[in-house]
Amino acid sequence: MNVEELVRDSLREQAAEQPPLGPDFADRVLTVRRRRRTRTIACVAAATAAVVAVSVAVPLLDSGKDDVRLASEMNPSDIIAHPDQTPPRDLIAAGNVALASYYTWSTVKQTDDRGTAVRTYWLLDQKTGKYVKTTKWSYIAVAPGMRTAAVLEKDLPAKRIGLLDLLTGEVERWIPVDRGVAGVEFSPDGSKLVATTYSKNPDLRYKADYDSDGDGKKNDWMPQYGQSSRTGFYVIDVGSGNGSWSGVTYNSEDLNVRQDFAFSHDGKLVYSGLTTAPHMQYYDFEGNEVAKPANEEYVHWFNDAGLSPDGKLVAGGYAGDNKKSASELLDPYTGKRVTKVNGQQLLAWVDDKRLIAWDITPGSNEFHNRLVLVTIGSDKVVPLSGFRKGNDGAAGRWTPIFAKR
Repeated sequence: MNVEELVRDSLREQAAEQPPLGPDFADRVLTVRRRRRTRTIACVAAATAAVVAVSVAVPLLDSGKDDVRLASEMNPSDIIAHPDQTPPRDLIAAGNVALASYYTWSTVKQTDDRGTAVRTYWLLDQKTGKYVKTTKWSYIAVAPGMRTAAVLEKDLPAKRIGLLDLLTGEVERWIPVDRGVAGVEFSPDGSKLVATTYSKNPDLRYKADYDSDGDGKKNDWMPQYGQSSRTGFYVIDVGSGNGSWSGVTYNSEDLNVRQDFAFSHDGKLVYSGLTTAPHMQYYDFEGNEVAKPANEEYVHWFNDAGLSPDGKLVAGGYAGDNKKSASELLDPYTGKRVTKVNGQQLLAWVDDKRLIAWDITPGSNEFHNRLVLVTIGSDKVVPLSGFRKGNDGAAGRWTPIFAKR
């Protein structure tokens, strides 16, 4: 029996004995599988134990040198901040949540009155801890564990979904789809993807005949509101690539032109945001409308942080004034305010007590904001990035993408 067979048997035995694994296990298994390396081993039994330990605990870089900890694994309990950087150049993280990527928008003109809003992404280089620009993809979603990203090619809607290895920068495999996809999102445990389908590119823009951003010029590009071409969604198993499509119809006047699906907090349903009440519609994986989960009754898609990890609080909207910025935290079952926390807009939960937020200097331009770490019950605000500039539609303003590490 060779080493690989021993490893396989050992893993089977351990799987039968151990409790369920963490939410990023699937992503780590994919990583270990594609980074497996061969070693000269004197003792087969000792080698088996060593390989098993590496496979489920600490993924290693593909070099022959000493093992190196990846950027996303550094200081997992610490705050990594760069308040002098905007956009960020170096890793930003707090606890087990990191800024995995960010993007900026620009409009590529097609005709005198039509163009396409295009994202330019910066992805975290795991080996250097720096964000690296890529113009190869139109859409990127990062999986928990930050080893894999789902990517779409430049022309939307796309007819295949790529699984990008974030260590090598190469697409490990492609998942073909019959209907065009323009948005993808991982489930909380990283085992599934929800891919939103459209009949045409939801990022098309048209020349506005008014000044939409307040700069005094009629030079703005806008989506055609009330003209959503969304058709439905796929739910795809990441490991096998298998999935099914569900057609979903909804009054397009209740949708933004781009209104992608996402997973519920427990990953058992998907939902769509709506521009009108009730603001959220949930579906099972077959596309049937279902009631909101009880603890997501007051979750709204436009409040990014959503439900806390322990399910006891829901991130609400802005609740500050001219002297101090603040956002409210709600009881998930009643919708009543439980408390307030510093921050202009709550973006991601770090743990049950801390969140990453956008925040402003009181009395300043509402768009002049930076990433901060805030804590429930404390006035302490820890800057994580420098301040963004410009207004909401300004070219070059960056949008963060967070992931568990």
